Order: sequence, then structure tokens, then C-alpha cells
Amino acid sequence: MSALECVLTELAQIFGDRISCSEAVRDHHAHGEGWQEGRLPGAVVFVENTQEVSTVLKTCNQHGVPVVAFGGGTSLEGHVTPPENGISLDLSRMTQILEVNAADLDCRVEAGVTRHALNAYLRDSGLFFPVDPGGESTLGGMCATRASGTAAVRYGTMRENTLGLTVVLADGRIVRTGGRVRKSATGYDLTRLFVGSEGTLGIITEIQLRLHGLPEAIATAVCQFEKLEDAVNTAVTTMQIGLPIGRMELMDEVQMDACIQYSKMEGYDVLPTMFFEFHGAPAAVKEQVETMEAVVADHNGKGFLWSNNPEDRNELWKARHSAFWACLAYRPNHRGIATDAVVPVSALTELITGSKRDIEESGLLAPIVGHVGDGNFHTVILVPPEPDGLARALELDRKIVNRALSLGGACSGEHGIGLGKKEFMEREHGRDALDVMRMLKTSFDPNNILNPGKMLPDSVM
Repeated sequence: MSALECVLTELAQIFGDRISCSEAVRDHHAHGEGWQEGRLPGAVVFVENTQEVSTVLKTCNQHGVPVVAFGGGTSLEGHVTPPENGISLDLSRMTQILEVNAADLDCRVEAGVTRHALNAYLRDSGLFFPVDPGGESTLGGMCATRASGTAAVRYGTMRENTLGLTVVLADGRIVRTGGRVRKSATGYDLTRLFVGSEGTLGIITEIQLRLHGLPEAIATAVCQFEKLEDAVNTAVTTMQIGLPIGRMELMDEVQMDACIQYSKMEGYDVLPTMFFEFHGAPAAVKEQVETMEAVVADHNGKGFLWSNNPEDRNELWKARHSAFWACLAYRPNHRGIATDAVVPVSALTELITGSKRDIEESGLLAPIVGHVGDGNFHTVILVPPEPDGLARALELDRKIVNRALSLGGACSGEHGIGLGKKEFMEREHGRDALDVMRMLKTSFDPNNILNPGKMLPDSVM
């Protein structure tokens, strides 16, 4: 009997029909939304609470069977791709909102709760959770990949908004980290260690989250530019003068063309475009809008239009969050590779304009969209259906990443490493830092059962 068969036999008495070996279920868990090839797991186990996660990991650890956590399946870098003869551990049924402490602006949720579900639950409380990477992401997955999104420029990423965790270690031990206090000077910061660890050190089952009050007033604005450089410089200036912008997003002319067609955005030209959002008291929002209008004018913006109408706002951000799908629809017979470079804000113009030249020289189509307020931008490299299409796209991705690294940046601002970005880890962090990361991995997971082969490149002897 194989190790996997031993595990499934032991778990069958507890989980019954919540263990699936059907090809359709396994295929659904074979990949995320990235470009990497999928692999069928040996089985899928659906868990419903922390203790069940503990039971699965303890059993798998005893038999050396690898385990990969699966939530919404929205990851872009191959994080949820399972190893052969491994188990995909599905946490999507862990959907309880355990507590909301309105007076302290925090809550505790299970890992399978989505950000949409949490905000729907909070709708009448005057509170909201701001991290919005797009898609039906689960909060456990968002913690594991240290996700961010359009509102990170004001509210921060999952790192800043996670107060504590419940984590199951490889041997089944259950650890609670952090708590509800806003600061603590006690012990190692285990919460930050697990946030962004991509399921390689433990599986997150509960999250204590920081909540925020709904702004009294919200306004949105759109401005278009003849030159991409002017649009990016607008973002850089906005951050340097300290304007407390709620959201600030860039689309180049190609991305804008795709969104105009896909989201039926009427009244816009096919030009580089900036979307803005302002939060605060009505007088503060008015002042922010006026300041932003002056900044835009200094950088040759045209047609600065703003609105405090919720319908206009929802339509604008719906189009922004649909940008990836707009790219795929733009060239229906192409696949998309989403890049994710980030640099200090002062280097952003050089990164984006240089990457634009890289795109033009490659002969590929790669719309640009970005959370430019925090130095992060994406291209969606559209892979042509040609024998060398994927190789050309990956070469362009490497050029963009290496350009970011040469400017003091990072290979990923929010998508994480998974399988897709491992090759850049040594250049970014150095061999000694990677050795320390491997020591941590070995200490937490000596049998290497937790999402093996992800994040850390193979050690070079």
C-alpha cells in the first residue's frame, strides 16, 4: 500500500465522502489562474474546521505525503499546484465569521471567508475591510500570499491588516499568533512570518483582521494623458507631496482600449489613463480633489473629471477589476501572463517607460495596469498561439523583473513567488538570506510536506 493510500484509509473514517478522488474534482484543484501547467493531486480533502486540518496534517506528516492548501484557486504564480501523489486540502468550507468587535475595529474569520462575503456581512456596521486583490479570493489565501490591491496605497496590504492567526503546523500542532492589540513587544513576530509564507511553513485556518470605518465621503476622478510618462509622473508627485489618496490606478493606452471594449466604457479615448479615489470628510475630499486637479494640470493631463456619485464609482472600479479578463478578451486565442514588478516610487517612471520599450521590442502585446501609488505595476503579456510564444513571453517577463531589481525593486509586489518567480529569489535576497529561509522551512516542516517546491529555489551545493 502506498503512503497516499495509507493516509486516505486512515482519514476515510473521519471524512467519508469529503475525500474525493474523482478526476473532475482533482482537475479543479490542479491549478490556479496562472500560466503554469497544472498537476492532478492524488486526492482532495474538504475540511470544515481547524481540528480537521490538524488531523490531516498529522496523518500526512507521519506518512510523508505532501499537502497543498486550496482556497479560491485565484493565485497567479502556481501556489496551489499540487505535487504528484499529494493532497489538495480544500478550506473553502471554512466560512464562519467568528466575531466582529466593532468598538475595537477588528474581527476574526475562518480562512475560507472571501473578502466579498466579509464586507457584505459588515455592510450595516459602518465598517469595511479594504484589501481588494480582485476575484473571489479567500482571506486565508490572501494572508498566505501577502495580497494587496487597489486600496493598499491608503490602507496597506494583508501584512498591515492582519493582527493574528491560527496556524496548523506540519505535525498537526495548532498555534495562535498575535492577538487583538494594535501593538505588542513580546516574543518573535510569528504573525508576520506566516503572512506571505505561501503555505510552506503552516496552514492558516483563522485570521484576526483590522477593520476600518467607512469614509464619510468618497469621490472618484479620471484623467487621460497624451504621454504615459506624464501619467506616471502624476502618481509619483502625488505620493511625494503626501496627498492621502484612497486609490490611484494607471492604465496605458492598450489596457484602456481593452477595457473600453470589454466593459463598454463610453466617452473615453484610447490614451494612458489614471483613476483616482478620495476618502474622508466632505471638506477633506473636496480639498484632495482640488489638489489632485492641480497636480494633473502640472503634468499635462486632459479632461480631469470627478464625481461623488456611487454608480459612477462602482462602474469605474468594476472596469478596473475586470482588467485581466479584458486583456484575455482583447486577443481571444492568447493566454495571459501577469507580471508584478515593484520599485521605490521615485524609480517608477523609469521602470514603466523602460518596460514599455521592452514590450515594443519584443513584438508582443502586453497591456500595462498598475497600483502606481505604491510603486507596483502589472503587464498582462498576451502569449500568441505559436510554438515559441510562451518562451518569448517569459523572456519579456524576465526583462521586466530584472529591470525592477536593478532599480532596487522586487520581483513581486503582491502575487507572490509560488513556482513562477523562484528563479529571481537569489538575485533579490542573496544566497545567505535564502539559506536562512531554508533553515526556517526545515525547522517548521522537517519532512517537507507543506507545499513543497514552492517559493525557495533548490539549494545550490
